[in-house]
Amino acid sequence: MAGHTVPVARTPPAVSVCPLEVLKKRSDFLAAARAKRAGQPGFLLQARDRGDQAPMRIGYTCSKKIGNAVTRNRAKRRLREVAAHVLPQKGLTGWDYVLVGRPETTVTREFALLKADLIRALEKLHP
Repeated sequence: MAGHTVPVARTPPAVSVCPLEVLKKRSDFLAAARAKRAGQPGFLLQARDRGDQAPMRIGYTCSKKIGNAVTRNRAKRRLREVAAHVLPQKGLTGWDYVLVGRPETTVTREFALLKADLIRALEKLHP
């Protein structure tokens, strides 16, 4: 079949492209841990006001209590996706947010309920 080409379907990337800046330094995570908290069934949200007008930043953490590496990575992927859907509309500039996964519930909770949890947590922190 020389000269015959098979069209290749282009699929979008599996991960969402999120415009949020990601926390990487341990000191930023520790500063958020000392600030405001809003617990929800699916996760714990920690947030701190940096006091500037820089873009909001987001961090994700899941301890070994969540499970093995596969389970922790799945929990973080779900938290990233929830943040990508909710934070651009509901988050505030100049704030750092950290989503902390909870054992069992972060991985098993319905995605719509995780989104509702994040909206409720943000309303609790920013009345």
